[in-house]
Amino acid sequence: MENKRWYDKYSESRMALDLLKNLHSTIQSKLSNDIINVASAIKTVHRENETAPLSIGLERVLGLYQTNKGRRWYDKQPDLSVAIKTISTLPESDYVNIMEGICMSLK
Repeated sequence: MENKRWYDKYSESRMALDLLKNLHSTIQSKLSNDIINVASAIKTVHRENETAPLSIGLERVLGLYQTNKGRRWYDKQPDLSVAIKTISTLPESDYVNIMEGICMSLK
């Protein structure tokens, strides 16, 4: 089976999203704020070090565009939707590290 979503490329992403999906909305909201804070800190470091990539890739851009359609379960959770959009614009290695961290902390 070929995965169509950009985040399906990594098992950690699928697992983290499954774990997040089963949490109470209050906990989802708190974790979303933490995810946004971590992503913002990473973006600041990249700006300071001038190591930010020029492009996040076509699949990710398409994924960001499609969130406006609200088809994914997390698109209906405002805080979580912002958090996922925020981390999706990070370099791939940073994104994967965050998803691995979510998996480790929620298992």
